[in-house]
Amino acid sequence: MTNFSRFFLVSAAVSGFLAVSLGAFAAHGLKHQITPEALAIWQTGVQYQMYHALALLVIGLLYQTHASKALKLSGLAFILGSFLFSGSLYALALGAPSIIGLITPFGGLSFLFGWAALVVYALRR
Repeated sequence: MTNFSRFFLVSAAVSGFLAVSLGAFAAHGLKHQITPEALAIWQTGVQYQMYHALALLVIGLLYQTHASKALKLSGLAFILGSFLFSGSLYALALGAPSIIGLITPFGGLSFLFGWAALVVYALRR
């Protein structure tokens, strides 16, 4: 197993674990502590984190036998996107200053870059 394959698989597992934990935390611990709007923002962060944890899992598995620059870029972009997009949404839901919302689109762009890199990988196969 290559270092990047291992890195992507571990990152996928950690991200998935955190998504489930943060979703449960919101459902049980935050439900009565924040507004319904803030809870919806939190849930969006959880959903996108889980979607990209699963995508990262696939990339880690593919990378074991088909290592490529496009796959590497895709995986790294998904990790960065999860951190920026979901992380900023979690912070906003907890009452961070609204300026933090300026980070969210960069996470979305990172997700888009990751998906585009995955398309490049698929077209080159």
